[in-house]
Formats: sequence, C-alpha cells, structure tokens
Amino acid sequence: MHLMKNLGAAATVIALASASPFDRSNIKKDFTVRQTVPKPKIRSGPAAVAATFLKYGKEPPSNVKAAAAGNDGSVITTPTEFDSQYLTPVTIGGQTVNLDFDTGSSDLWVFSTETPSNAGHDIYDPSKSNSSKELVGATWSITYGDQSSSSGNVYTDTVTVGTTSFANQAVELAQQVSAQFQRDVANDGLLGLAFDRLNTVKPAAQKTFFTNVLPSLSAPLFTVDLKKASHMLSLNLKAAPGSYDFGFIDTSKTTSKVTFVDVDNSRGFWTFTSSGYAVGDQSFSSPIEGIADTGTTLLYLPDAIVGDYYASVNGANNDAQQGGYVYPCNADLPDISFKIGSYTAVVPGSYVTYAPVDDSGKICFGGIQSSTGIGINIFGDIFLKSQFVVFQGGNNPQLGFASKAT
Repeated sequence: MHLMKNLGAAATVIALASASPFDRSNIKKDFTVRQTVPKPKIRSGPAAVAATFLKYGKEPPSNVKAAAAGNDGSVITTPTEFDSQYLTPVTIGGQTVNLDFDTGSSDLWVFSTETPSNAGHDIYDPSKSNSSKELVGATWSITYGDQSSSSGNVYTDTVTVGTTSFANQAVELAQQVSAQFQRDVANDGLLGLAFDRLNTVKPAAQKTFFTNVLPSLSAPLFTVDLKKASHMLSLNLKAAPGSYDFGFIDTSKTTSKVTFVDVDNSRGFWTFTSSGYAVGDQSFSSPIEGIADTGTTLLYLPDAIVGDYYASVNGANNDAQQGGYVYPCNADLPDISFKIGSYTAVVPGSYVTYAPVDDSGKICFGGIQSSTGIGINIFGDIFLKSQFVVFQGGNNPQLGFASKAT
C-alpha cells in the first residue's frame, strides 16, 4: 500500500501517489472497510429513478411514479449482483448494521427499536449499548418530494468503521420511514459522507463520521473502489465486492496516476466539472457539472447527452411506460467517456445496463437516464464503479480519479 501523508497541490498529490511505499506499521488510525454481500433485493429501473427524485426532494414525473408502482422488479438480485447498492458493515454501540455509504448526503441514520416497521432489518437498540446517550431535544427529518419522510430522534454513541471508532458520533434513529426504505430490507440505513452543511439534525446540525475522524487520519481523504457484479462472478465470490480506504491511497488498486480536480462544496455536495463527454469514438463536447454520489445507482445527465448516447444503441427508446430509456438486452452498448482535468474517465458499455424490465430478460432499463427534473447531474454508481475515486476533504476539497482493472 502507498500512503499519502501530505496533500497540497494536485501535482504534489499525484507525485506522492506514485511514490515508493511508506512504512505504515506505526499508523493506527488509517483503515480499510470492505463491503458485505447484500441480502437479495428487488431491482426495478423505474423505482431507482423515482428514488433519486425523492432523495433530492423532487416530485417524480407521473409516468415514472406509475412505472415504479406497477413494476415490482420481478428480477431479483442474487448476492452476486452488487450493482444496485453497496452495503458496508458498521458497528454502533457494539451492534452491527449494514449501511449504504452515501457521498450525496450527510446524515447517519439507522433502523432501530424505535422504528415501527423494522421487519427484515438489522436494527440498533440504544438500550443495549453502554455508551449511548440521547441528544435531548435533537430531531431530524428528511422530507421527500411526495411528502413522505424519514424522521426521528438523535443519540450519540461509539461508531466503528473498519478499525477506527469515534466515541460521540451522532446517530439518528428512525421513528418514521417511507415505504421505500421499509421494503429495502438489504439496507439498514445510511452513513452520509457529503459535507456537514447537508446534515438535517436540528436545532444544531451534526458532523459526519468522516469529519469527526479526519484529524486522526494520515491524510484527509477516503477512496472508493466499487466493483461490478460480473467481476465478482469471475472471482467466485472469494473477494469483497468493493472497499473504502480512509486516510491513504492504495495505488495497487489503480492502473494510472490519480488526477485531481477542485470541488465546489458550496451546496454540501462533492461537485466537480467534466470539460466534456464523448460517446464511443466521437470527439469531446459539452462540459458537465455534476456531483459524485455513491448513494445513487444510476448516471443522470442532461437530456441532450442522454439522447446522444442512446442514438448509438440499436432499438433504444425513451419508454414513457417504463419512465426512462430501454433497449434490447442483447444490444451492443458504446462506451461513454468524460474528460476530467487531464484524465479521461471511460465507462465501458458493459457497465451501462441496469436491469431487465421484467423476468423475460429481453428488454433492459438503461443505467444512463435524464437529470431533467432532479435539478442536478449525478455521477452515481454506474459511473463510479468504473473508476478509482479519491474524496479529499479538509481545507482544499478535491476529487481524484484514476483508472483501474475493469
């Protein structure tokens, strides 16, 4: 493993990333956490789109809501299909739950003994923890575009991720959750990794786990290495589906140098700008500003770019009944590339398909969909699983991108 101890200008970072290994034997706080094999869950393309609208406080279009309601996702993921969400074990007060690490939000909330509908979920019980303490008067609430919500009270407790613990981390206990979260029994809550300003606790917003442990890390960063399901199939499930490294960059996971670009965190997100995109072997055009969001499954781009992509896919059409672009599952999909600084991030065409629309397996729902109506372009897991990504916090927030074996 290679350790980056000081982060300054991008050139310095890149130089350190490619340097010889540092001795990490005396470092106690940097850590790696590997994701778990998720419980089987239903995958539905329209439901994924609707969930993204709701996450960002927008009302899903009527056709998307109708498609999501009428499509129960009859194709069920097996524990080998990790593309729909990536779950990571987290210990809270000695109790382990599987959380979705979400760089698009800043709340750490969990299903608990206070959640009325918690069947199928691993739950957190503050009464079983010797270190839990209620944060008196504190509440949290996330209201979605359809006026459904998740809300509850707040405790502090010792939260452990990998080998690192923080003793007084705010933990938000769900007393009310939307049906969407109740049905998703694979997911016991979220651990937000966006910037603190997005935290919803009142009367005083709370810090994220990353912010709290940042002073103890050798470098103020974490890296994300998500995996594609087919890659895991080739490994016969003998490797973890992905990993987060906190405090260091493991360059053995990359096949290129890390290229850094500045982040605009004024809205609380990991926002960056790509200077252009290209479908297949086309020339690059049209800069794109968007956010890097591990908690969103699909890749959401402007209409013109989405239309340009699917114009290269035989049989693709924007299906109102499905609420997005679909195409024959056996279609050849082109790569899509994004220019980020001096680096070209390539998403292989084989990564773009999300899921079949029904159990016939003939028509598939695309992993690239329109951002119109959401209000923001989102580089979700369809994009992120094709890249090695560095989230650098501290006083100089940046995102770093490198290629990896796909």
